[in-house]
Amino acid sequence: MPIVVGVKFNNNNKVYTFDPEEGVYSEGDLVVVDTQKGNELGEVVKGNYEAEEGSVPAELKKVLRKANGRDFDLCKKAKETEPRALEIAKEKAAKLGVNLKFISSEVSFDCKRVVLYFTSEDRVDFRELVKELASALHARIELRQLYERDDVKLRGALGMCGRECCCRSHLRDFEKVTVKMAKVQGLSLNPTKISGICGKLMCCLKYENEYYAEVFKQMPKVNGKVITPDGPAVVESNDMLKKIVTCKVFVDDTYIVKKFPLEEITIVKPVPQQPSKKGQDKKKEDRHGDKHHDKEQAFKEEPEVDADEFDASDDADSLEDIVDEE
Repeated sequence: MPIVVGVKFNNNNKVYTFDPEEGVYSEGDLVVVDTQKGNELGEVVKGNYEAEEGSVPAELKKVLRKANGRDFDLCKKAKETEPRALEIAKEKAAKLGVNLKFISSEVSFDCKRVVLYFTSEDRVDFRELVKELASALHARIELRQLYERDDVKLRGALGMCGRECCCRSHLRDFEKVTVKMAKVQGLSLNPTKISGICGKLMCCLKYENEYYAEVFKQMPKVNGKVITPDGPAVVESNDMLKKIVTCKVFVDDTYIVKKFPLEEITIVKPVPQQPSKKGQDKKKEDRHGDKHHDKEQAFKEEPEVDADEFDASDDADSLEDIVDEE
């Protein structure tokens, strides 16, 4: 099995694997590595270890050496250049009338590449701006557009829980989060209550979704009928963590609200309604008409549909249908 080391860059939570060759590196070591964008200074977060076959690319980039005094000086110079590059970018954009909002800058280890992050609501032609910046900074310029989630991940923020946003503190990649996860967990579907600082659904909805999805199948539906030790009742609410069902138990002409463990109640399944004889006759007529129609269409050539003419929105489900989908 190949021996590799895990390295991360610029406080990014994503860990990249590199080939240490004959070197031995420990957690916390600062190393210079070869990347697709040139030499970069990174921090070892996982020392030499054996990786499983097929879990890493066949050709890994190499760790060149441990960082020395000259490398630290270059890194310090790059950090000092970042605020200056950001100010120059803002000035040049205002001078050229380019509608961009620059968020931050990142200067490479050798100061030969400058990455500028920006946000913009409109499509912007910044080719002339790149030329101006390259001339002023004497480096290769890259402009990268950020969206809401990327912006929060880059700059950091506090979530409604009072802690630093997950994307900034520990998440390596964004994972798919859906409204159905909030529904399964019994949360309010009010967008302001299940959305993060970025305006998108909160990443933490996915953390315990596997448990909630399993328990959701066992719990009775709200307003559904159940049999309790005290008699028939209607479900008022469910406690997914404790597996406790709050029910309205009917006594004479009134009801009382009581809580029961899930194992003490029996779910009453609704009896499917049988279609009337008139409805059955109508279905038979429809099927007979469809068969006759199919015979007529069998000899006709099926028309081709151009992909450009197909409108997916005609068949799209509404938000309510998506939320209620089981």
